[in-house]
Amino acid sequence: MPSAAPEDTPRSFTLIRYGDRSDEVADVQARLRGLGFTIADDPGVFGPSTRAAVRAFQQQRGILVDGIVGPNTWSELVEASWRLGQRQLYLKRPYMRGDDVLELQARLNALGYDAGREDGIFGPDTDQAVRAFQREYDVAEDGIFGPRTHAALAGLRVDRPSTSAPLREELRRTARGGVAGALVVIDPGHGGEDEGERGCDGLVEADLCWDLAQRVADRVARSGAQVRFTRTESEGPDVPTRAARANDAGADVFVSLHLNAHPDPRAEGSSAYHFRTSRSGERLADAIQNRLVALGLKDCRCHPRSYPILRETRMPAVLLEPGFITSHRDAPRLASPDFRSDIADAVASGLRRYFED
Repeated sequence: MPSAAPEDTPRSFTLIRYGDRSDEVADVQARLRGLGFTIADDPGVFGPSTRAAVRAFQQQRGILVDGIVGPNTWSELVEASWRLGQRQLYLKRPYMRGDDVLELQARLNALGYDAGREDGIFGPDTDQAVRAFQREYDVAEDGIFGPRTHAALAGLRVDRPSTSAPLREELRRTARGGVAGALVVIDPGHGGEDEGERGCDGLVEADLCWDLAQRVADRVARSGAQVRFTRTESEGPDVPTRAARANDAGADVFVSLHLNAHPDPRAEGSSAYHFRTSRSGERLADAIQNRLVALGLKDCRCHPRSYPILRETRMPAVLLEPGFITSHRDAPRLASPDFRSDIADAVASGLRRYFED
């Protein structure tokens, strides 16, 4: 399964969960109430109502829904609290993040300025869009979205319900004309000290992901694509490192391989995830998922999510879970090299369909 939070978050972060009583719980409750969630529990008490609100917030944000405030859920709570105009926005390291950045990107894209994918991360594309807007509207071109730039933007009416960002993403896909020559970055989940989930008959998720990645790479390379991995067999890099390796390589698509798990061994099937605002990511997920289901795997469908690895990568990306490592039905198939080859064939076929359709 994918990590629930960026793995570079300080390990000193203490999970906030059901049954806790603390000032940190009160802070979480205050933030949730500020976002419109109703909480009946006493201040500082993480009871049923607080857990329900956390789960609803996680569902709304497209992150792992577990009712626990871990590093990623906390970051999302902080980002959700920002509104456009409350602070200056500009390019810095690490990048500024928040719903105010997301609103800025959406408005700039709707006005025809290429702010990049609407992900709430103030990166180079958003910086260039702010500067272009400032030039055209006679605001000092410093790349800082402050009071003057905000006043100029706030005075403009934006009627278009959609933006040009998805269209630009699609144009980059169709311009290639096929998988040959494309750079496909494959991300074998987990690795190093992180073995992921353990399943039936001693199956280890990290080992199976590495094997699947090699098989997928072989098939994709046969189609004329270039292939790179985000890690070696012995490595277990964090999420930002994996994403940075794909971004720095200039990948055309990104495929992250994981396996699902559940306490109930009856849970089975294949699922695929894409970033919630990426139409090309959705197309890629659909193309691959359709091929995986054709192998006889139960269809757990495609889902828009804001998982860190999907949000941090700058190209169309998909996270695949082609089966449950804990399933009495899926696990024996995943243990078979022949079936893993079938999975690799399906992924490669879906990639070709994505580029050629």
